[in-house]
Amino acid sequence: MQALATRYREVRACSLALAAPLSAEDAMLQSMPDASPAKWHLAHTTWFFEKFVLGADAGYEPVEPRWDLLFNSYYNSVGPFHVRAQRGLLSRPTLAEVLDYRRVVDARLLDKLLAGAFDDRTLRVLELGTHHEQQHQELLLTDIKHAFWRNPLGPAYRNDLALVHGEPRVVHWNGHEAQPVEMGAAAWPGAGDFAYDNESPRHRVLLPAHALASRPVSNAEFLEFVAEGGYEDPALWLSDGWDRVQAEGWQRPLYWHEDGAREFTLAGWRERDPHAPVCHLSLYEADAFARWAGARLPTEAEWEHAAGGQQTSGNLLDADALHPQACSGDGPGPHQLFGDVWEWTASAYTAYPGFRPLPGSLGEYNGKFMSGQVILRGGSCATPASHIRASYRNFFPPHARWQFSGLRLAKDLP
Repeated sequence: MQALATRYREVRACSLALAAPLSAEDAMLQSMPDASPAKWHLAHTTWFFEKFVLGADAGYEPVEPRWDLLFNSYYNSVGPFHVRAQRGLLSRPTLAEVLDYRRVVDARLLDKLLAGAFDDRTLRVLELGTHHEQQHQELLLTDIKHAFWRNPLGPAYRNDLALVHGEPRVVHWNGHEAQPVEMGAAAWPGAGDFAYDNESPRHRVLLPAHALASRPVSNAEFLEFVAEGGYEDPALWLSDGWDRVQAEGWQRPLYWHEDGAREFTLAGWRERDPHAPVCHLSLYEADAFARWAGARLPTEAEWEHAAGGQQTSGNLLDADALHPQACSGDGPGPHQLFGDVWEWTASAYTAYPGFRPLPGSLGEYNGKFMSGQVILRGGSCATPASHIRASYRNFFPPHARWQFSGLRLAKDLP
């Protein structure tokens, strides 16, 4: 109980710390339908604990029943919810009221937890809720970055973030022979650590002979693609991707300035480090670059096989850089598998053989999104360190660019 209480406190405190640089006006911004206001993230994660943990008690009285409509995200089985694209219109409740809401729910939940009032199933949901909140911590940062980028003043989320420039690193290719391997996590709860339902069951796949690059693609390498007309050559692009390039006028990664030297960061406009991993790419851009480079994107099985046994350490949220950093390792690696940028794979987000969603309403958490999405692996500079693992399957639609998403190249071997 104490360990779970400690984790709960730490996760909840981290969200407040991430929101602390924001004014009440900042916390209400929603710059596009895919993003949400910081205030909504703070409220929704609280609602999750109230609805699914405290609400497991049939006699529980919610803080404000009307807020169910506002802070339910997509759980059809528990009731209606406010239109996602209109979350930025919710000036009430105020930020102060949302913060009070968090304090009340935290006090109620911790009292019951430390009194031993939760059964095993509710404790598992509480643990899941802490990981759910960590996902929203990353979204809080990526969403406010997009909102500030849309502001002509280019405000900084934080002015104290270090500006670091790295050194160029040679790319090595790590070969892997054709072989059967196991991937995925043991079903949770089970003998292993926490994992989402979409990471299980553990199963066997046959890997072809292949090689993976020792590090992610850098800004300098992607700049070559831009300079050589990569955004102007339809032969490099998937059909849907080329349509998107034309419709939205893509000419460079999302936050690159047209002056060719700067990029927008959580510290505002800054000189771009040519040796840091390129980020804020869609799957379409990552795939087009790989084709231009004479390579391809790895499958998620190839990526997970390379990451198995590696320490899940790197430039993650806890490092407080809040931006990808250049590779610091020499030799074959692999380097930077965890942190810096989420790495697009060539794998569609589908169910593993034998997949079983969580029971009840939480079965809506992952499974119903297994259509039209693509897998990313490895975490980013905005991912909490205690949240990432080799089996973690992130997923976004192929056009998404506002996450810290980049790529690592792969190629076939004879």
